[in-house]
Amino acid sequence: MDARDLLRLLRTVRTARGVRSLRSALRRRCTDRAGLPRPGAERARVPGAAQGAEPLPGGGVVHFARSSLRVRVAAGGAVFCGWDGAGPEASYAVAGPGPEADERAVLEPDTDGGWRVVSERVLVVVGRHGSVEVRTPGGVLLRRDLPPRWWEPADAEAGGRRGGARWAVRSEVPADARFFGLGGRSAGPRLRDGTYRLWNTDPDGAFGPGDDPLYITMPVQLVVADAGTHLMFHDDAWDGRVTLAEGEEGAGSGHDRPGRCEVRMDGGPLRYWVLVGTPARVLHGWSVLTGAAAVPPSWALGHHHARWGFGSEQEVRRVVAGYAERGLPLSALHLDIDHYRGHRVFTVDRERFPDLPGLAAELREKGVRLVSIVDPAVKAEPGQWVYDSGAAADAFVRDGRGRRVRGEVWPGESVFPDFTDPRVRKWWGGLYGERLAQGFSGVWHDMNEPVSFAPFGDPSLPLSARHSLEGRGGDHREAHNVYGLSMARAGYEALCELRPGERPFLFSRSGWAGMQRYGGTWSGDVATGWPGLRASLALVLGLGLCGVPYSGPDVGGFSGFPSPELFVRWFQLGAYVPLFRTHSAINAGRREPWEFGAEALEHTAEALRERARLLPYFVTLAHLAQRTGAPYVRPVWWRSPEDRALRDCEDAFLLGDALLVAPVLEQGADRRAVRLPRGLWYDTATGRAYEGPGQVLLDAPLSRIPVLARAGSVIPVQGEAAGSVELEVWAPAPGRTGGGVLVPDAGDGWESPEAVRFTTCLRDGAVVVEQEGAGAVGYPVRVRGEGAR
Repeated sequence: MDARDLLRLLRTVRTARGVRSLRSALRRRCTDRAGLPRPGAERARVPGAAQGAEPLPGGGVVHFARSSLRVRVAAGGAVFCGWDGAGPEASYAVAGPGPEADERAVLEPDTDGGWRVVSERVLVVVGRHGSVEVRTPGGVLLRRDLPPRWWEPADAEAGGRRGGARWAVRSEVPADARFFGLGGRSAGPRLRDGTYRLWNTDPDGAFGPGDDPLYITMPVQLVVADAGTHLMFHDDAWDGRVTLAEGEEGAGSGHDRPGRCEVRMDGGPLRYWVLVGTPARVLHGWSVLTGAAAVPPSWALGHHHARWGFGSEQEVRRVVAGYAERGLPLSALHLDIDHYRGHRVFTVDRERFPDLPGLAAELREKGVRLVSIVDPAVKAEPGQWVYDSGAAADAFVRDGRGRRVRGEVWPGESVFPDFTDPRVRKWWGGLYGERLAQGFSGVWHDMNEPVSFAPFGDPSLPLSARHSLEGRGGDHREAHNVYGLSMARAGYEALCELRPGERPFLFSRSGWAGMQRYGGTWSGDVATGWPGLRASLALVLGLGLCGVPYSGPDVGGFSGFPSPELFVRWFQLGAYVPLFRTHSAINAGRREPWEFGAEALEHTAEALRERARLLPYFVTLAHLAQRTGAPYVRPVWWRSPEDRALRDCEDAFLLGDALLVAPVLEQGADRRAVRLPRGLWYDTATGRAYEGPGQVLLDAPLSRIPVLARAGSVIPVQGEAAGSVELEVWAPAPGRTGGGVLVPDAGDGWESPEAVRFTTCLRDGAVVVEQEGAGAVGYPVRVRGEGAR
């Protein structure tokens, strides 16, 4: 027990819930003591020397003295490597059967006794002792994995797949490389030297940039270097740690010191995918591999207001009326656990919400949707309908002795559905009909790491708890990180079935690789404060680079009382990220914009109006994210990964291809430096033009943050008539062209509209806008930036 555990223990045992959580933690420890295999003698193993190879479609199998390696290049260029017979299936991350092999990829002997797989987009070189190099077709090194090492019980049988063994792989990347990814990391998006745990974790209260791990961890690294960009995904859901160390050019006697990465996993197969190319190509390949991102309904791209503690229908009406009276756009209002009866999931407190369906219908007429929280924990209460239904379906996780695992969560002593069982996902999904009957238009999953309150140790289920794991069987060590992902799958598939004419709206606090198939996520309980504001941006950028494009923070922070200045700056950031939601804890300050004074209200109202104006652009970005894998929010180096100064820029971002947003992240700042990618950029507030690459100093009064538009870009925005679209065109630079894309809003159904593409150029000194393949634009056009060049 460390000092943090001791503080948690002293804080929690003073309440009845704290005493119950203490009992739950002790029970968990006893369960694991009885149910986990006892550690014993281990032996280390390395592959040994290469002894031959056999070709297969897309590559082949290289045999070593004590292991084997399967290398397969997919048709799109993705590389799969699996040791000890590990194949790409079954996988929680990979969508469907996975990509087909590249029939043109060839396995051939290499000069040093190893082997190599040659393909059009990538070269894989396997050394004679088990190293694996990924190179460009021209031979430039992107990554070198040293021979792996396994630790397995000394009495383990030789040969065969050793999926339960611990393993480690050390890798080298170019000296100039920068690391990104690993899921939702508050200290980022660039990952500094250090060790990052791969274990989805509730940080027990509000978190800041120094807290790690958080709710979503993924063994996904995006590595950006002069030599090129590549994504490395270790398809293993077990607990693990990734240690990173950036390289140094010219270190020691003029030689470069490569960047280093070590991945250590507590079990599971040693298998991974590597995708190479530009950032756009890599994220597209990742989307193809793990599934296209769900497109949220259009209303979900507006402003959301949430609070733990609205308390009653009257309070909900008061808040919604406050937005309407002040002319502030509002798309959705979220109800937290306080609307449940005794915090029991899929119930309603009839005293405080006597007519929830009526309230939902009333608000929907005003353009405001209701969204419900859904937690996985079910109160262990015979006679309560959800518990009885789950017990009859044998839906709850059990321990090694066959007893239902119990933990302490908001409703009290609770049991937990096993979402890794297809039968249980079907049962759980049927319960969402109750939410739809109450009038809710969407759901947000919380507490699904999963969490069981504990004053010490890991606040989750016993590691020895048994799970189906799609019929294979296993324990919580393997199931923990995919628990939230599997819950999201259950909810999303159910909503598709229950309401087939509408795209579901679902976002989840926890998840794993591939979670974008079922919706998005949010920051979780980010601490109120300037560091929390900075962490909010890091999380959105980092998750986008892991393939989760729809996310956003709790605007204002979850825990505290933001100053008017902090709230305005957080609100301004929120207006430019996909999930724009205010939210706070029950004992934290209000988050309605009018609670912060007249000046703050004026500035937040302007941010709300700008978000509403940009709604057609956000709809377009949502569809493009599904089709291309490109996140809405992108690092400034997205189109210029070779620009080293941009690779180190973490305080600004691109929104799509057209806008560069530079939020104010420091107290008292009214100016800020902005690093520009190459090209001409217009300050959207002043119209002044700046040429990149380089750095400029821009005004940032409390009324706005710097937002720049790329010259030549075409941005679809809200027209004067409700539901109409016009094109905001920023004049191209002389001798250059530009363009943009519009995906029309086809409503909240499943129709997939055709993308409309536009080009821009200067012709005889005038800005010319044309629709590709049509000539005529077809939309009202407003040109900006003329005369600023």
